[in-house]
Amino acid sequence: MKTSISGKVIQGRGKGKKLGFPTINIELNEKIGSGVYAGKVNIDNKEYKAGVFINNRGTLLGAHIIGFSGDLYGEEIEIEIGEKIREVMKFDSDQDLRQQIKSDIEKICLRGL
Repeated sequence: MKTSISGKVIQGRGKGKKLGFPTINIELNEKIGSGVYAGKVNIDNKEYKAGVFINNRGTLLGAHIIGFSGDLYGEEIEIEIGEKIREVMKFDSDQDLRQQIKSDIEKICLRGL
């Protein structure tokens, strides 16, 4: 699957940041299958890889932009979504979730979109 999503970056709950993987969040107007995907984001004419999470309801996209640390709140962003890395999973602890996100990011860094 390769698709692009555009939207305004909104404030999230801060869970990704707390885990060490800050995200941008975009409300979805179109249904996309839930899961974790490889993605790309273009910011100021520079392309970044991203780990993209779409919740089970398909209503919210969260993306950890690899190598980017700026503030994008209120900005209109386009995210290209590529290969699905895995399904949404439940975790027993934040530590387990952190370890899985780290593994997902490593996979995304090794792959193209």
